[in-house]
Amino acid sequence: MRNFFYRVSGAIARFMYGRNGTDQLNAALLAAYLLVWLVQILLNRNFTVRMALEAVSLVLAALVLFRTFSRNLPRRQAENAKFLSWWYPVRNRFAVVWQRHRDKEHKYFVCKNCGTVCRVPAGKGKVEITCPKCGEKIIGKS
Repeated sequence: MRNFFYRVSGAIARFMYGRNGTDQLNAALLAAYLLVWLVQILLNRNFTVRMALEAVSLVLAALVLFRTFSRNLPRRQAENAKFLSWWYPVRNRFAVVWQRHRDKEHKYFVCKNCGTVCRVPAGKGKVEITCPKCGEKIIGKS
């Protein structure tokens, strides 16, 4: 039995050699497919909406399969790089917001003049902060 699985995994590895496989864009497309599929299940009563969502999910599934088995590696890598150039700033923005939300020991203020984020200890009452970049005064409660 072990020999069978070894042969199957070898055959799959030989088949996938020179193909794109999965990357971050494929993972995002798969997540979008699963989300559309879930919404489609929840909105099962409306025929028109269900058919539109089914068409969108079919296109997403076909795109995932096409990108996975594609042999045009430079094109797929360029698509993935373009996606990542858009996705990383979005992901990092959410990570920063989440980190600030979890930080209970500090209060964050944004300078209205230059947009610099200033961090001060929480619980100090009314504070006046001088922006380190532009020198603007920020008054707030920490």
